[in-house]
Order: sequence, then C-alpha cells, then structure tokens
Amino acid sequence: MPYGKLETLQDCEDFVRGCLFMGTGGGGSMEWGMSMLKDALDDGIPLEWIDVDDVPDAVWTVTPYGMGSLAPTTQETLDEIERAGLVDKHGDRSMEEAVKALEKYLGQPIGCIVAAELGAGNTPAPLVTGARLGIPVVDGDYAGRAIPDEMQGTPYLYGKNSWPFASVDHWGNMAIVTYAVNPHMLERIGKMLAVAAYGHTTMAATPLPADEMKDILIPGTLTKCLALGREMRLAREQEEDPIDAVIRATSGWRLFEGIVTGKEWEDRDGYMFGTTHLSGTGDYEGQTLSVWFKNENHVSWLNGQPWICSPDLVTLAYKESGLGTTNTLIKEGDEIVAVGIKGLESFRTEFGLNEAAGPRYFGFDIDYVPIEEIMTG
Repeated sequence: MPYGKLETLQDCEDFVRGCLFMGTGGGGSMEWGMSMLKDALDDGIPLEWIDVDDVPDAVWTVTPYGMGSLAPTTQETLDEIERAGLVDKHGDRSMEEAVKALEKYLGQPIGCIVAAELGAGNTPAPLVTGARLGIPVVDGDYAGRAIPDEMQGTPYLYGKNSWPFASVDHWGNMAIVTYAVNPHMLERIGKMLAVAAYGHTTMAATPLPADEMKDILIPGTLTKCLALGREMRLAREQEEDPIDAVIRATSGWRLFEGIVTGKEWEDRDGYMFGTTHLSGTGDYEGQTLSVWFKNENHVSWLNGQPWICSPDLVTLAYKESGLGTTNTLIKEGDEIVAVGIKGLESFRTEFGLNEAAGPRYFGFDIDYVPIEEIMTG
C-alpha cells in the first residue's frame, strides 16, 4: 500500500523544496528534480513510496544515484563534448538503464529502490526511476542529507558493500564494476567514470536483501521532506517567516544572517570544492561566517573560529523565500540565512567522525563539537 504520494504539481514542488533544504548545498538542482517529476505526472505515472515495514525481507534492493561534480559545465567542456561527437541518448532516464543493467548482472529481480541521500534532484531521481520501472520506492534513505562520498552513508558505517554496481551516463556508456577493494576505491572509480563522462554519470549500487537494508535505513525521510516543503510554503502564504517554519519542523537553529561577500571554488576529481563567505547583517552585524564545501557544506567558521561541522547540517537559504540553495548557484550579494540541524547520532562515534563524516575526514584539524552543545553553550 502507498505510504506517501505526490499527486499534484504543488505536491512535487513542496517535496523538492524540502529535499533542497536537506541537501545542504548539494543534492542536485531543483530544476532537474522538478522536470523529472513533472514528466512523470504528465505521463500518468504514480509517484509514491511505501513504508519500510511493507517491504518483504527477501526481496533485493538497490540504490540508484547520480555521481559527479556540482560545478557548472564550462564552455571548454561543451566544445570538447561537441568535438567528441557525443549525443544525449538517455536524458534523465539513464538511471533506469543502470538499475536494469545491475539487475541483469545480479540475475535477481529488484524488488525495492532505496534513495542514497536527500537533495532536490538526487531524491526525485530514484523516486521517478522506481515509478517508471514499476519497482516500489521505500520511505527513507541512507544519509539523511546530501553527501559527497560513499563514506557518509550508513552502508559504509555499518560495513555493507555497495558493489557490484552499474554506471550508465546519458551518452549511453555503460560499465559494470564487479568488485572494489574497499568503499574508498568504489567512490574513486565512480567519480572517475563521472569525470570521463564530462562531469556526471548515474549509478545503481548497494545491492542488499531487504532485511539488511532495514537495519541501516533512515526511515521516513521522504515523508519528512514533503512535510517540510509544505510547512515552508504555508508560512510564506500566511506571510510568516519560512525560516522559522523550517526551524520548528527540523528542531534546528538559526545560525547566521548575512550577505554573501565571495565564493571561491574549483572543479577537481569529480567534486566541486570551495568556500562561501558571508558578512553579518541585523543581529549578526560585524560578524563573519565562512562555509567550506565538498559538493555539500561540511565545515564552518564563525569569526574565524571553527564552528558547526559535519555530520551536523549547515544549510544556506535565501532570506526572503526560505528556499535552500546549492553551492553551484549561490553568489556574491545574495541575502542568506544559515540554518543548522542535528546530524545522525550514528556518525558521532570515533569511527564515524574520523573515518567517515567529521572535519578530520575532510582534512581539517578541528575537534568536532555537537551542534546542540555549541548552540546551548
């Protein structure tokens, strides 16, 4: 039985906006997510998800997701694509081909789709993929936010292999990777396939029987994203502050308000790296906030001192609309509110922080302090 569904364009917009906010600067664009959902609605395809308890233990589950950098495509890259004679073969449906390729390799029917993460494009994509293939999509994901690496997902945290995996890009190139020596190499191989495809590929990975999937799923997150987007919209319609609505819905904190004064970034190794700088306004006048990202936001400094870090979430949202933004689009002059949300408790262990999701994993000699201690201390 369907546990949640998107029946109207308004439902889709609410869902994508909630996913965008939880994307913490990454997770794909709102335009991409909406285009996939709208096309599915126009084709009369039901967009729905089921409760994890309704997934039979014996079925095989896979996780389809996009792989690559958030960096904008340069004209130089576009010229190289043209010289190579590449033509878009699959469009937004390459993820379906990846699932079918992995299913064929496994020799087992796929009975459930699991989202890898939350994001405006990277959550609608597996939802639409499951809908078009007639495979149920579970209400949950493996990260509770958008993430740049395999290591920030619960499969890595709990020792589940994400191989074999299939990669299919929209040009039509297909690869099956039967084995990776460890999750770090799986991530590297996937990113190199994305680099070879001029920035992006789609993958189907993490084949698990449902009883193992249930042990590591973060349940209910698709429903929560839909509810979050609705709360934001209703606040705007009632001329209330949508940021306040987000904070209530997520039990989060208003961290900072200010103007973007600069953003330096680079496209490297299949990721977008960079730092966004803000100068405070209003109650934050005279203060500064800097946020480092690897696709998504992970390390921040308030007035030059280390502050909120992953695995806790820092989302930069537009002050007037409350909409989250991506690190691709945020720019100098934007009026921004930074919102903090508590991350997964399971990543706060010594292993989770140092080997997966904390500031030292990302290369910073910073001691992680839980957001709730910072904000109440």
